[in-house]
Formats: sequence, structure tokens, C-alpha cells
Amino acid sequence: MVAKRIIPCLDVKDGAVVKGINFEGLREVGDAVKMGVEYSRQGADELVYLDISASREERSTFTRLVEQIALGIDIPFTVGGGIGSLEDASRLLDSGADKISVNSAAVAHPELISDIASRYGSQFVVCAIDAKCIDGVWRVTTHGGSRLTDRELFSWAREAQERGAGEILFTSMDHDGTRNGYACPQYRRLASELDIPVIASGGAGSIGDIAEVLTEGCADAALAASIFHYGQIRIPVLKGELLRRGITVRI
Repeated sequence: MVAKRIIPCLDVKDGAVVKGINFEGLREVGDAVKMGVEYSRQGADELVYLDISASREERSTFTRLVEQIALGIDIPFTVGGGIGSLEDASRLLDSGADKISVNSAAVAHPELISDIASRYGSQFVVCAIDAKCIDGVWRVTTHGGSRLTDRELFSWAREAQERGAGEILFTSMDHDGTRNGYACPQYRRLASELDIPVIASGGAGSIGDIAEVLTEGCADAALAASIFHYGQIRIPVLKGELLRRGITVRI
């Protein structure tokens, strides 16, 4: 059985890791490189770094940060935020990132996924999808959840796969930062409709929440931020309990 992955997510603003609730009320929680090194030491399978303040002026700062992260950790890491072209992706991959995550720009220009996958391979491309449930429909949002689109979660995930995405990282905006559990029915549906791995994001508050999304939610990986950043759950303890519950993880 393929091992489930545990992935801390580090939202980066101006070089520091920040966290909020429902994408708002951000506050600084630590140094991006130091936190990555610590999570690697604890046994995280991968890391995700998202530049949530991405702009042309700050892009060079984030690129230098990626170089520092690559030197400091020995596990795979994905970077995203403001990637709007093949050149953006190339710069970050050349700086040491193992994968890149595309979100807003891919919704506006879906061919971006195809372009990056054609150049580097699907294994390097993660399509991140932020969505919220409105009148029973899971609507895709962009720009950090601030803009609602006419795209629907499941159809967009299928299109992203067809265009060459190697993984889907779905964040439920309704659950993000609440620590009330993941949107398990949606992950289960994504897993049933897709042939590529699904990463669950948004809502982790306990070991039980993570166990649930990896089993009932059928997710291939669980991504979390707050519970790791604030020391609520340590990765070795989490993995030990998941093993005890019969969930295959790497120790």
C-alpha cells in the first residue's frame, strides 16, 4: 500500500511564515527556513511553501528564499504563489524547488498547466484549488480566496488533470484555519473522479481529523498548518497514532 503523506504548509509573506483563519487575519508565526528545517527533522514527508504576498517587487525575494530552503532541508518541497508563466515556474524549479503549485493564473489561463507539464513533466506540477460552497455548489476562487469565479471544483480538477497536473491540492475556504475538520465528502469525490493524487488542505484540528481525511476522505496526503505551527501536534506523535490506526505512513 502506498504510504500516506504528511505535509506541513507554510504561508510566506515578506519572507516570514504567517497564518490566519479563512485566509484573513494573518499573523507572523516564524522563520520560513528554520521552520522547514524543523519539520524535516521531525519526519514530514514534504513541505509546501506558498508566497501569499506575491508581486513583481517581491518575486526576487521569494526566489532567494527558495534557494535557502533547498540548501537547508532534505525532503521534497513545493512552492507556489504568483506563478503566472512558464518563466516563473522555471525560475523557482531552477532555484531548488521540487514542484511548483499553480492556482489563480491557471484558472485564467489553463494552458499554463500544459506548458509547464510539457516542459518539465506532470510530476513537477501541482494544481492548487481554493473553493467554497455557495448554494450547494463548490465554486473555485482565486487571488487568495478573494475573487469568486464561475468554475466548479470537480470539473476544474478534472480539466487540470487532463492538462497535465500531477497532483491536486484542494483547500476548502470554509474550513481553512478553523480546526474543525476537513471537507471529507469533497475529497472522497475528488479521489473517485481523478487518477492523480489528491492533497487535502483546510481544517485540521486533531489527529482524528487527519486520520479521517486519509481514510474516509480517501486523500493521498494531508496538509496542515496551524496545528503544526503552534505545536498542537508533533509529526512523530501524529505518525505513530496513524500507524496505530492502521494507516500506512513513512516513519
